[in-house]
Amino acid sequence: MLTSSSTPQLRSAARAADTAPPALLVQLLRGPLADDERPGARHTLLAVCPNSEAVARAALLAAQEANAPLLYAATLNQVDRDGGYTGWTPAEFAAFVRTETERLGLTVPVLLGLDHGGPWQKDTHRREDLDYETTMSEVKRSITACVEAGYDLLHLDPTVDRRRPPDEPVPLDTIVERTVMLMRHAEDARRAADRPPLAYEVGTEEVGGGLQSESRFRSFLTRLDEALRAHNLPVPTFVVGDVGTTLAGEGFDADRARRLTEAATDRVGALLKGHYTDDVTAPEAYPLSGMGGANVGPGLSAVEADALRDLVSLEQRLGKDSTFSETLRDAVVDGGRWRKWLSAEEEGTAFDDLPDERQRWLIDTGSRYVWTHPQVEAARDRLYDHVAPYRDTQAFVQWRLKTAILHYMHAFNLIDLSDRLEGVLSDDGL
Repeated sequence: MLTSSSTPQLRSAARAADTAPPALLVQLLRGPLADDERPGARHTLLAVCPNSEAVARAALLAAQEANAPLLYAATLNQVDRDGGYTGWTPAEFAAFVRTETERLGLTVPVLLGLDHGGPWQKDTHRREDLDYETTMSEVKRSITACVEAGYDLLHLDPTVDRRRPPDEPVPLDTIVERTVMLMRHAEDARRAADRPPLAYEVGTEEVGGGLQSESRFRSFLTRLDEALRAHNLPVPTFVVGDVGTTLAGEGFDADRARRLTEAATDRVGALLKGHYTDDVTAPEAYPLSGMGGANVGPGLSAVEADALRDLVSLEQRLGKDSTFSETLRDAVVDGGRWRKWLSAEEEGTAFDDLPDERQRWLIDTGSRYVWTHPQVEAARDRLYDHVAPYRDTQAFVQWRLKTAILHYMHAFNLIDLSDRLEGVLSDDGL
């Protein structure tokens, strides 16, 4: 949990209402801040995946400028007990956000969240071919670490089961049972750590998750609601739905989003949250469709990589060579994670045999996995040293990232939302 310097009013109001800050935030978005003529929310909360220190800091700067709430959605690949690919444990990530929040003097809501917490959702669990019992045990330990670090929102996603054929989704009853299991564990960990209430996010947007069918989506919510009530567990704050977007940046299906929003609000009182929002063609359609939240992440890695590419161009004009571009490319290719983004037609193709445009996309998207590799950090330091007389490198990269994040905040109707939240909380005496 962040210190009182960050959104004290929202946290104190949530504490008084014995609920989690994200849950209270959604309650306000669905209530006094809603459009009576449309279901869902007219403000789409932005959740940034902290896939690098630069991205995490830029998100805070953007939230400060926009005077808007900020959510972080950290996957176990990014932030975990082993440091993830960012080098942060949950406690270290929380400490970074707390330190930066205090340094910048932020008073907007800043909320920490786990993204895709479930068996086999972490790449190393798949590479090591962990059995179900082991991966579930590891996930529970990671959830405990997130709770102890003060996370506010946990996305519980047990929709992957590597024991089943790839084209066979996990049965709904199994997804419900495992969601309940993970939530019970999180609640036990919360009480053991003497933490305030948590908010939860459920469901998945992934094609293999088995929730793409709208009828299965509704059935899942109905069964989950019954199971949560039977175990006296909190109802979810967000439900993740497939709204037509993918990592490749395909379009947003506004009509489908409206239907799923109605299902989420009617069946469990939650708001719909979209993942894979990076580079979506019409982000302004999200609040018009009632979307309560949206995650961005890989696209910001591409923004960071593109900013560094511009610094390399400046470096070349100065007649210097840090070998940054080559070092980044080699690290991404050698790491091998780019293969998981290949299409069926590209399977088995060597990296060098892919079209140049495709190679660049894979490098940009995969850069997040290698920013903390020693050789990449060393090349980046050389690049920064070479162009320092002509460019404030840190400020330049932060500006590019902040600008990209502000693009979403404007489109999602988040500008000055913190003031409106404060006004509603004051009017309600919370």
